[in-house]
Amino acid sequence: MTPPPVTRPTVLVAAVALVDIDGRVLLAERPPGKAMAGLWEFPGGKVAAGETPEQALIRELREELAIDTVSSCLAPFTFASHSYEAFHLLMPLYLCRKWEGTPRGMEGQRLAWVLPNRMRDYPMPPADKPLVAMLRDFL
Repeated sequence: MTPPPVTRPTVLVAAVALVDIDGRVLLAERPPGKAMAGLWEFPGGKVAAGETPEQALIRELREELAIDTVSSCLAPFTFASHSYEAFHLLMPLYLCRKWEGTPRGMEGQRLAWVLPNRMRDYPMPPADKPLVAMLRDFL
């Protein structure tokens, strides 16, 4: 008999590739004390109950980077679907080229503006890695 499949909760996390005028993408390093600390990721965060992914990104960008944008500046690009040991991650990735303010790591995280063909030099969580190749081919 085949054992029943392991079920994990699905976690919805929205992420954004902020692209500057030089075609670089902003990456944020996960700070000490958080899961996967030291890995680099696209800014974003969990979508709260009752929020759309776009609303979550607008909130997260304000909280984490002190920048403002609007839904019309968030273009859906692709998504990641990845099973971690404790949960399954579903992560829509948006592109954004227009925002107000200068990104600052409000939670102590380091930031880096990286050309798409150099993103592979930054260690990333497994769910983010396939997105790098897609950005490299698109930007």
